[in-house]
Amino acid sequence: MRARVTVTLKQGVLDPQGKAIQGALKGLGFDGVNAARQGKVIDLDLAETDPERARAEVTRMCETLLANTVIESYAIDLV
Repeated sequence: MRARVTVTLKQGVLDPQGKAIQGALKGLGFDGVNAARQGKVIDLDLAETDPERARAEVTRMCETLLANTVIESYAIDLV
């Protein structure tokens, strides 16, 4: 089973990389971008075949290592 974890900064947390992306896009002529937020995507290939257990295992991974839950949110998609 595959899992895709998307980690993003929580609302209200400053995102200097997002600001840099927004500024670079504006410099390239993309004036319609009002804001940009940067995040990360982690794809996992799991041995687990049961979706419930796989989600629980990936949640533990996120809480332990993959996301800093003080400032980041995460979403898990099983595929």
